[in-house]
Amino acid sequence: MAETGNSVKSALYLPAFGPLADPVALVELARRAEAAGWDGVFLWDHLLADGPVEVSDPWVALGAMATATSRMSLGTMVSPLPRHRPAITARQAGTLSRLSGGRCVLGVGIGADEYGDFSRFGEPTSLAERAAMTDQALDIIGAIWKGGPYRGGGVDLPEIPPEPHRIPVWVAATLPHVRSAHRAIKHDGVVLLDPELKVDAEKVRQALSIIGPTEKPYDVVVTGNASTAWGDDEKPGIGPLVEAGMTWWAECLIHYDPLELSMRVVDAGPSALTM
Repeated sequence: MAETGNSVKSALYLPAFGPLADPVALVELARRAEAAGWDGVFLWDHLLADGPVEVSDPWVALGAMATATSRMSLGTMVSPLPRHRPAITARQAGTLSRLSGGRCVLGVGIGADEYGDFSRFGEPTSLAERAAMTDQALDIIGAIWKGGPYRGGGVDLPEIPPEPHRIPVWVAATLPHVRSAHRAIKHDGVVLLDPELKVDAEKVRQALSIIGPTEKPYDVVVTGNASTAWGDDEKPGIGPLVEAGMTWWAECLIHYDPLELSMRVVDAGPSALTM
């Protein structure tokens, strides 16, 4: 079984949609999140949303958030590598890492077309093609960060300066589809996603069983809603997930409108999470 970290960290996980597409609002959210004790803020990476609402670029927003914070981890969760040029993603993440003093985490996946991010822009929609593109992109990104050289898939990378800070890579997986979990084995963590935000302790154990033994601490990230600050129905506790091996809980601000409600969850901090 993978060696997970000794303590659980808590983050915010949100779309840069609607009111949260305002970069000024995202910077304010990051300031308040750090003050409230959150360990990280991670942005979705989309071109379109679920309706005619504004969408912002995550990397530009994360750069601004980095200058307003000093402690929290920051990154995308997750970037769909098949619709990104891997060399550009490598440079975006590397720049954020240097700007933030080594606080960047790159979350990646094969992407989803629920909003038309692929099909409406002529990008490949085949799962097999996107999976192959993701695997190659991860190789290229890793080579750029390490300083090359790398040759393959039309890329001819010479030796270049390596990134000064190590950038963890978390790979998205949706169980029971195991190929994505297998892809995560070579990297630093797995993000367990579920369309209904219902990843349970059994799925955490299943993921760790697939990952197997690791030589270094390995992160298992679960997203959902567990904050009492939402003020609605009783939330399921995260205690069983922690016992199963989760290392990061990512509170999802999927209810991004009204903005005041999301900010209430931000200000309540991790102490409002039900165990």
